[in-house]
Amino acid sequence: MSQPQSEPRRYRQHRYTPPPGATEILLVRHGESQPVDPERPFELVDGHGDPPLDPVGVEQAERVAGRLGGENIAAIYVTTLRRTVETAAPLAKRLGIVPSVEPELREVFLGEWEGGLLRVKAEERDPAFLRAIEEGSWGPIPGAEPAEAFRDRVSLGISHVATAHPDQLVVVVTHGGVIGQVLSSATGARGFAFIGADNASISHIVVEEERITVRRFNDTTHLDPHFSVAAPPPI
Repeated sequence: MSQPQSEPRRYRQHRYTPPPGATEILLVRHGESQPVDPERPFELVDGHGDPPLDPVGVEQAERVAGRLGGENIAAIYVTTLRRTVETAAPLAKRLGIVPSVEPELREVFLGEWEGGLLRVKAEERDPAFLRAIEEGSWGPIPGAEPAEAFRDRVSLGISHVATAHPDQLVVVVTHGGVIGQVLSSATGARGFAFIGADNASISHIVVEEERITVRRFNDTTHLDPHFSVAAPPPI
């Protein structure tokens, strides 16, 4: 009597899972801050412009809380600048988490263009601004933080967060320049390749010791369903 043949083994595709001991970090760019008045520059905190959120940014913060409120988040981090604190507030309230401050993840220092002047120079297409965009570096901006110093302190800040939260998911509310630096360093991309994160967007990384895996960049589905940048801007 012949023996029944066993079914051949089949191999499914598997969903990515973080390595043991790794930390998942959701990098949230702060909501839109108030417009700059060239006659009244933003107040400075440790040399950095420190505007509050615009009403649009307040609404964006609420939408971030709605998007992430159901996640198993172990901690929320903010920087020394109020726009990150105000963006984190609705999510922190919903989850009952007191945010921690990670000062190394504050925005790049813009030297003589702090206090909101960068926006003015960008609008005017200042030659130094155009050189910065072309070079993918903050270097052409007078007095700006050196690229190596910015890269190293951002790396240190991410390391602080990851070391404190193995096998956990955390939220870091930070700045566009910081997010761009993290992802450029992680991928080896050219400077400013990831500089365009939208306000209140979410980027997702997994940190395993010295290795960073990028899972997503500039997720804005909680703000706007469109993919194209030619579509109307998100709220």
